[in-house]
Amino acid sequence: MFGLLIAAALTLATGVINQAEAQIAVKGEMVYTISGDPIENGVVLIRDGNIEEVGPANSLSIPSGYEVHEAKVVTPGLIDSRSVVGLAGYYNEDHDQDQLETTHAVQPELRALDSYNSREYLVGFLRSEGMTTIHTGHGPGAVISGQTMIVKTTGNTVEDAMLNPAKMLAVTLGPGIRGTFNTPGTRAKAVAMLRQELIRAQEYAKKRADGDLNGKDLKMEALADLLDGEMAALVSAHTAHDIVTALRVQKEFGFEMILEGASEAYLVMDEIKEAGVTVVIHPKMIRPFGEAKNSSMETAGKLVEAGIPVVFQSGYEGYVPKTRVALFEAAIAAANGLDHADALYSLTLGAAKLLNIDDRVGSLESGKDADLVLFNGDPFEYTTVAETVIINGEIFNREE
Repeated sequence: MFGLLIAAALTLATGVINQAEAQIAVKGEMVYTISGDPIENGVVLIRDGNIEEVGPANSLSIPSGYEVHEAKVVTPGLIDSRSVVGLAGYYNEDHDQDQLETTHAVQPELRALDSYNSREYLVGFLRSEGMTTIHTGHGPGAVISGQTMIVKTTGNTVEDAMLNPAKMLAVTLGPGIRGTFNTPGTRAKAVAMLRQELIRAQEYAKKRADGDLNGKDLKMEALADLLDGEMAALVSAHTAHDIVTALRVQKEFGFEMILEGASEAYLVMDEIKEAGVTVVIHPKMIRPFGEAKNSSMETAGKLVEAGIPVVFQSGYEGYVPKTRVALFEAAIAAANGLDHADALYSLTLGAAKLLNIDDRVGSLESGKDADLVLFNGDPFEYTTVAETVIINGEIFNREE
């Protein structure tokens, strides 16, 4: 029995159940292109891993030799805008928990790509639920815990899966740091440590630009990249006063910032909108205690109504099975004030634009990567499943 379970886990994590042909036609009773209006009785043609053409079945004929797949609903591949999957693993043991290094509170030099396991069971699990792209990496819990990256949920190695090896620096403000490190012990100390490192990075960046460096400092290299706009800061802050502190630091140093978590964002919407930042909203089913005690299932709808961009995440909490599914989180938001179309946009093109990968994924358009999900019903209904997932033209069929 144990052997069968292990075999099933390996198949889900690593295996293509059905190898795609070079030419594929996907027919959907409803096709959500996201970049345009939904198409009833639509067709998506795929050739050599890319979308060839999209249109209504009555005006787009399927060429001879194309392998045909049918579904009730077809969407672009879904995007998880904040995860630790691939660093945090299924077994919840020391050997597969690399999302937080606890030897120091400030470690921007840590690269997610050096820990990511593309064969991790949870990668396959997310893929089976329609998540084709994930923004993953070091988790919250340190002033700067490390770098994040963007990968597809396929491939035998991190290089096979890679879209961007160094996208953001994971920053945490608030009480989530306490108890893990000897310092900081308070909010003021955490912000002082962050500001001091950024001041050093300003000096380092100037020397780097002037060609005056005697050698590379990996920590300063990462922070200088942040200040030079080559990376962004993904700042985890839940309470209103921690959110405002994050906005204050961002304004002082001028780096690109994305808020993550933001349980009390609805209390400071004017400040967030003025700063022009996107919110990677806390998982809607987050456990409401501690700094997230004032979280709300209605927050996403309120922020979008106020004109603040919102995307969804699986996030991280220290429990088995170590991941959520961003699709389910979006469904809860859609049931609590967020428009259905806005929820689907935030899972696809909205997330792709935030991550600067919308030239490849996020919508069904000619020339983009052939990443599609074939559902047997409304994606936000709890009885619906993703029967087939296509990534780069490669077909993964769901096993019952």
